[in-house]
Amino acid sequence: MGHEGKSRLRAALARFTASQHDVHAEQEQERAAQLGGTPIVDLAQRRPATVCGTLRSVTLRPRAGVPALEAELYDGSGHLSLVWLGRRHIAGIEPGRRVRVHGMVTQSDGEPAIYNPRYELVAKSHG
Repeated sequence: MGHEGKSRLRAALARFTASQHDVHAEQEQERAAQLGGTPIVDLAQRRPATVCGTLRSVTLRPRAGVPALEAELYDGSGHLSLVWLGRRHIAGIEPGRRVRVHGMVTQSDGEPAIYNPRYELVAKSHG
């Protein structure tokens, strides 16, 4: 395969990958909106918000010697850090789980975050 053929193949693969990502992001945004969440991209600092999405990661990261459970929430428009101080584990808070959270929007390392959010585990949808 010549250089031009490889370039076309790479471009086609990039379009396919991007479109799959876009479709997934669109589906996440639709589900979040159905659950009454504010898109992460639209969150305002120092304002209470309800956000819905899927947990991408959950990590134990002590802060100043205090246990802290951190999770990354993704809603298709962006991601949000959730931090529960003083917690090592919360039943149901695991990667792949859909949740609705509510709390005051702040920043952590330049990214939007909610500390000690109220949360609700959302039933997995079929389809």
